[in-house]
Amino acid sequence: MSKQSAVIVGAGPGIGLSVAKAFGNKGYRVILVSRKSESLNQLVEELVSANIEAYGVQGDAGDTESIGAAFQHIKASYGAPEVLVYNAAALQSGLPTTLTPDQLSRELTVNVSGALASVLQVIPGQEELGRGTILFTGGGFALHPSTKYASLSLGKAALRSLAFSLGEELAPKGIHVGVVTIAGYVAKDTYFDPDRIAEVYWDLHANRQGHEVIYQETQAS
Repeated sequence: MSKQSAVIVGAGPGIGLSVAKAFGNKGYRVILVSRKSESLNQLVEELVSANIEAYGVQGDAGDTESIGAAFQHIKASYGAPEVLVYNAAALQSGLPTTLTPDQLSRELTVNVSGALASVLQVIPGQEELGRGTILFTGGGFALHPSTKYASLSLGKAALRSLAFSLGEELAPKGIHVGVVTIAGYVAKDTYFDPDRIAEVYWDLHANRQGHEVIYQETQAS
């Protein structure tokens, strides 16, 4: 299959859809992975209507077996993905003292373990291709933890660490790993418009320079 694929895990109407458009408009086949089939179908329809080749595959980022099954389907149907974007997150508020160990474990599965499970699914194919890109959606809470979002802060810090350690390990194999650390609230028609942020993902993939872009309003446009 000559056309390369980009897989977005945790696809939704914000960053996930915008990243799919950014890669799709560059000629990539995009495959969206999400838990909910109804919303997944709507996203695929929107992309197809924009003349982007797009497909949806059900998969739960909080269930590593589900993620494994989703990627087996993807690889069998569309070949080994050149690009993986992990965009899933458990966005639950809560103070550190109200957070239970079981809750933290469940949410870290979505925020971090699902990312690792997805990465392990794509690495063999990327090694065979001799190239690949793995990108994570990070957050400003990784740099400045929020008391009100204790679990998410822990998760984004761990995801950032994973991106840097993977980046060092996989660089000699031709696989570039990066994290887009979004230090603000994503919203249309603002500096943090998802379409604008999506271009950062494309640039990280295309230019393969550095392991992190901290996207914040004080940076140069």
